[in-house]
Amino acid sequence: MSRTIAVLGPGGVGGLLAALLSRAGHRVICLAGEETVRALREHGVRVTSRQYGAFTARVEADTVLREPAGLCLVSVKHGALGTALDRVPAPLLGDGLVLPFLNGVDHMAVLRGHFGTDRVAAAVIRVESARTAPGVIEHHSPFTDIDLAGSAERLDPVVALLEAAGTRARVLPDENAVLWGKLAFLAPFALLTTRYRLPIGALRTERRAELTALVAEVCAVARASGGGTGAERVLAGYDGFPADGKSSMLRDAEAGRPLELDAIGGAVLRAAARHGVPVPVTERLVAELAAG
Repeated sequence: MSRTIAVLGPGGVGGLLAALLSRAGHRVICLAGEETVRALREHGVRVTSRQYGAFTARVEADTVLREPAGLCLVSVKHGALGTALDRVPAPLLGDGLVLPFLNGVDHMAVLRGHFGTDRVAAAVIRVESARTAPGVIEHHSPFTDIDLAGSAERLDPVVALLEAAGTRARVLPDENAVLWGKLAFLAPFALLTTRYRLPIGALRTERRAELTALVAEVCAVARASGGGTGAERVLAGYDGFPADGKSSMLRDAEAGRPLELDAIGGAVLRAAARHGVPVPVTERLVAELAAG
């Protein structure tokens, strides 16, 4: 059954999901700034993907949501979240669901303050995808994996929708496990690739000891935060990643864009302080990246 889906922030993640959902037959309304809106209205979302091939998907686009939507995907950068939420008046979602695909963990409180606690379900996506120009998406990873947190009764229809569009999706019961499972994988990847301007393949070989130490620290913080992620599993994930894989933070650094350092590294440091977990490697990397 076709649904009306709003996508707030049609960048690397949001643009890819918007294109996949449109291609699957859903009505997709992308919400963004005027330049992006013009590009999407004229050209649609143009995707080049290692997993899905090259295709163009037509979407609707506006600077603000003006009619009801049953599902809203939020995929802006954390630093832009407060301003971006003005594009989605909460009453227009009715009983609809909000799925945030942001890095870190601190965005959940912001979103629930705007939309209400019951409307927002924790979600994470594992993908390497970048916006190279408004409406132009390069999807580099051979996977697009999504975890949702909550009740299967409520979220199974969303899983079916996402899988029909071409992703792999599942429901897990524990929100902390979902959010920290992603951050435990993302934080070492983002911090190290960006600090040394290296893809994951070079880090696996040239800086293996530092990578292993950092993963151990972040996984300890994740366990203390209720995530329960094992370091061996994270390292195995890196070992299976394409050697040329880059984090979104590294791509932002290469493009001269602001880094999500606080949302990723800062979130780990704050949780480490709350739980009394020593994280000297994480502290050093965050400080070095903050210093430029």
